[in-house]
Amino acid sequence: MNVNIPRLKNTDAGNFFLIAGPCAIEGEQMAFDIAGQVDEMCRKLRIPYIFKGSYRKANRSKRDSFTGIGDEKALGILQAVGKHYDIPVTTDIHTDPEAALAAEYVDILQIPAFLCRQTSLLVAAAQTGKVVNIKKGQFLSPGAMRFAMEKVQEEGNPHVILTERGTTFGYQDLIVDYRGLPEMQAFGATVVLDCTHSLQQPNQSSGVTGGRPALIETVARAGVAVGVDGLFIETHPRPSEAKSDGANMLPLDRLQGLLERLVRIREAIR
Repeated sequence: MNVNIPRLKNTDAGNFFLIAGPCAIEGEQMAFDIAGQVDEMCRKLRIPYIFKGSYRKANRSKRDSFTGIGDEKALGILQAVGKHYDIPVTTDIHTDPEAALAAEYVDILQIPAFLCRQTSLLVAAAQTGKVVNIKKGQFLSPGAMRFAMEKVQEEGNPHVILTERGTTFGYQDLIVDYRGLPEMQAFGATVVLDCTHSLQQPNQSSGVTGGRPALIETVARAGVAVGVDGLFIETHPRPSEAKSDGANMLPLDRLQGLLERLVRIREAIR
């Protein structure tokens, strides 16, 4: 890993790191419960762990979809989770002013895939000095992400992560090309595989994004076998009740078994 992430533990274990949490911050207790359980799993397995939660959902299929509980309230919850468990936290941003706002509360700023070419947003994120995680656009080749990375680096911020989250395949599906992981690593990027969003099925006639969560383990196993630096997994105690992206989240009670199996794959290829 080529980035310096504050409070990230177990970096000497030789494991992949994990970015995991709910799609959106729905409330304080929910966020603390998820973070606490995942942190305990990762401590036992010596997996470096970053808690993730969106403080605001800006990219929604329908206008009346859940967008958040309030910006400062949700950001405050993220900050409190990080302090309580002494772990790094991350959230996504969508506009230039959000970069400085979110940077006061979190350790890593995430750039959504559909905004990965938005130069002013990348520059604003870079100027905070925080680690910047750029999700690869569903419409871009892996090699094209070099230019997104360089936009951050040219602001004097070397701390960039690139996240693969699938490429558009028709209108309602995505596909992961695993050749892209080493391709992005080859130009010096720390590379993460998003195992949940890459299984989304957008543009459904219902106006609610679908997903194929039964394949999360398949995607994750292949990513670890290829040698990805980190994994991104959205998880929730009851995905069917989640206010955002429940259709492609992993049930929280299935996460530990998955991580145990993935650690064994990592050990086998080292």
